[in-house]
Amino acid sequence: MTDLADLWENGPSGQLAATPDGVILVANATLASWLGSTPNTLRGKQIAEMFTIGGRIHFETHFAPLLMMTGHLDGISVELQSADGSRRPVFLSANVKADDDGRPAVLRVAIQDARERRAYERALLEQRQGAEDEQARVQSLADTLRRSLLPPSLAVPDGLAASAHYQPSIQDIGGDFYDLFPLSHNTSGFFLGDVCGKGPVAAAVTSLMRYTMRTAAVVDRDPITVLHRLNDVLAQEMGEEKPSFCTVVFGTLTPDEGGFTVQLASGGHPPPLLLERSGEASYLDITGGMAVGLTDRPTFVGASLRLTAGDTMLLYSDGLTEARIGDGIRRFDDDGALRRFATSLAPASAAVLVDEIRELLGGFGSGVEDDTAVLALGVPR
Repeated sequence: MTDLADLWENGPSGQLAATPDGVILVANATLASWLGSTPNTLRGKQIAEMFTIGGRIHFETHFAPLLMMTGHLDGISVELQSADGSRRPVFLSANVKADDDGRPAVLRVAIQDARERRAYERALLEQRQGAEDEQARVQSLADTLRRSLLPPSLAVPDGLAASAHYQPSIQDIGGDFYDLFPLSHNTSGFFLGDVCGKGPVAAAVTSLMRYTMRTAAVVDRDPITVLHRLNDVLAQEMGEEKPSFCTVVFGTLTPDEGGFTVQLASGGHPPPLLLERSGEASYLDITGGMAVGLTDRPTFVGASLRLTAGDTMLLYSDGLTEARIGDGIRRFDDDGALRRFATSLAPASAAVLVDEIRELLGGFGSGVEDDTAVLALGVPR
């Protein structure tokens, strides 16, 4: 047998030639062995008889008409059915040989074994499914951890209105946190902060921050003292091996005639915005405070104000101000956009203000790259 004849007869792929109406004229030994038959036995049978029932239907109703229309088929996936009932996935390619008048004369068909390809695809699919399941499990754990780091509800004192929103980062567990809680029968504490970094370490620091400030405020409500104690605890618990720091605003609310007296201190956090009943919006002057955890001798800046009927104070994290907009180079608050946004709403209740910010964040889409937390505290009119 010549090399060419041997290649036809015993090559790695099945080969056959058939009439335009699908009757097999000749088939090689490789194809016959896959079908548990012989080349002579296959001669005179229809091509479609080689396939499973589903394959026959597809070949006769779709593949064969397409072959006659276009003159070729490329890599069609079907299954051969052997004489013993076993199945073999294959890829079928074909083209048409025309006679001198341009009419179809012979169908040339090549059939490639696809078992290893199918096995590879199944393994790949299983690995992909496993990865998706693991990702879903990790996401579920992350969501549970995020929820555990935020208060289940705000303890809003009588005469005050409060609203909050937290939008997590899509990348990892972040470190934004906030709370509003009672300190005594007539005083409440509040805070909003942002831990540097992401992931489990940031989550651990976040949890430490929340409970430390709650505990420290019970002993001494002075906001600057609370931040100093927070700084000491962070240094003791995290140590030099895991340096971490956070920015935070901590304050207290005490009801007075017609509103609330607010005492607060900043540890390197963006200044709160005050939306006044008059329609003005301005930042509180608490610049100069250092982030908590940077040094063992930090400087924190305090301030006080009164919230009266119609006034609302907004605390926020830098996920809002640093959201990318437009071409992705500019940040939302590069040119004072947050103050203009607040001024356009003032006066606004806490609920309305947070709803508008939630809608604003939604408009940024993927431009919001970091966790974002907002907390609004106001006195209803």
